[in-house]
Amino acid sequence: MTGFAVSLHPTRCCGIVPPYLLDALSRSPDRTVAGRAARTLLRDERMRRDRVSPGQSVRGAAPAPRAPGRTARTVGPRRSVHDAEHGAQLPGDLVRDEGAPEVADEAVNQAYDGLGDTWRLFHDVFGRNSLDGKGLPLIASVHYERDYDNAFWNGEQMVFGDGDGRIFGPFTASIDVIGHELTHGVTEHTAGLRYQGQSGALNESISDVFGVLVKQYVLGQTADQADWLIGADLLLPSVNGVALRSMAAPGTAYDDPELGKDPQPATMADYVETSSDNGGVHINSGIPNKAFHLVATAIGGNAWEAPGSIWFEVLTGGPISADCDFVEFARLTEQAAVQLYGNGSAQAVAVAAAWQQVGVTDMTTGEAAPSGNTPSADGPSAAPAAVVVTRTGGFAGTSVSRTVDLAGVPAPEVAVWRGLLAADPAVTGARQGAIPTSARLPHPDAFSYEIAAPGSAPAVYQEHQLSPAARDCLLRTFRG
Repeated sequence: MTGFAVSLHPTRCCGIVPPYLLDALSRSPDRTVAGRAARTLLRDERMRRDRVSPGQSVRGAAPAPRAPGRTARTVGPRRSVHDAEHGAQLPGDLVRDEGAPEVADEAVNQAYDGLGDTWRLFHDVFGRNSLDGKGLPLIASVHYERDYDNAFWNGEQMVFGDGDGRIFGPFTASIDVIGHELTHGVTEHTAGLRYQGQSGALNESISDVFGVLVKQYVLGQTADQADWLIGADLLLPSVNGVALRSMAAPGTAYDDPELGKDPQPATMADYVETSSDNGGVHINSGIPNKAFHLVATAIGGNAWEAPGSIWFEVLTGGPISADCDFVEFARLTEQAAVQLYGNGSAQAVAVAAAWQQVGVTDMTTGEAAPSGNTPSADGPSAAPAAVVVTRTGGFAGTSVSRTVDLAGVPAPEVAVWRGLLAADPAVTGARQGAIPTSARLPHPDAFSYEIAAPGSAPAVYQEHQLSPAARDCLLRTFRG
């Protein structure tokens, strides 16, 4: 699959549902499902504007200690769960604070427990005190908007939707989803992986890795006992699928008339080059996901021990760069395995073999795999007869498309579409000073818009980069 786009300001946002899944749902013959998916895509775009960039590491001056045991007895999670009451104002009303008893709202209790379980994995296993290593409070909001098909980390807190009740259930029900999103926070404070192409796919994969490790740690499962599924508790019985992603068998998680087929590759032979989803970050993450699964099952036992320690060491303690690609990440994990367990150890052998099996390090040329980045191009000088708008992103990676017949829209809107295609700063909002620098940078799991017309290369934007007129135009286009 090949695509080209103008990526003016690559951005990031972390949502559990990939944009390509939401896009598929927005085309459902069921108008209720389609409308809810389209609204979720737009809401996720709106949330990205306040995000911190993973392309800029926010590491502290000194990393958290890698203590062999627990840190001071007074150290513990600092959780607060809020109720957004089906609105968009965050964080909402405080419902449960650290140490408070359970409440009647199951979503509140699930979020509270998931925050604690994730904190305990990082603290008890890896010696890290919260996401930043310094005891960062863990904040969550539940009941965000209505029929919201996503959960995301916005750089400051977790946000959970209740799902649409037909395809997706409540997003607080999946502990690996909570672990996934909070791990984006760890990545922001450590490696700062840029949310584009292969570095973005690694960003997603690392969140999947530690998301499943949270689940396995809580359940006490060994690598052989675990299901290696991401979001298995999200899909409702009407869906022909088992989860959003499978780390053991990428590309097999679902095959559904409305969701489509799981697009993840397991090896570099099937690497997907695309302009959507920030260069396929939710798609090509299947390759490093499979590598970790191979490492964990080859070593055996608890995956949070040796395999998790190797990945954690690379994420937090080594020379990893924000633009790290698969080849570089493979090299760093191989080095970490040798440093931690010795040259020729079972752990080191397993790591090297896994990257070879997925085709990352067995290339005879020694060159890096495709980056998934897309070239720039200028937009057309005249308004076309129609444009195709595709919205991608979100944790599930769904994709939603709409065709706009410009002959049937008012002249001011035609000017907006023309400006979007031509990357006109007056329309896009990309002019200097229009948006803060941090808002121009990638937001994990957020949505983006690709706007295309015959005879021109597509242009790609994040919603928070656009002028109010452009945002309103796109909002009307996707309103269900």
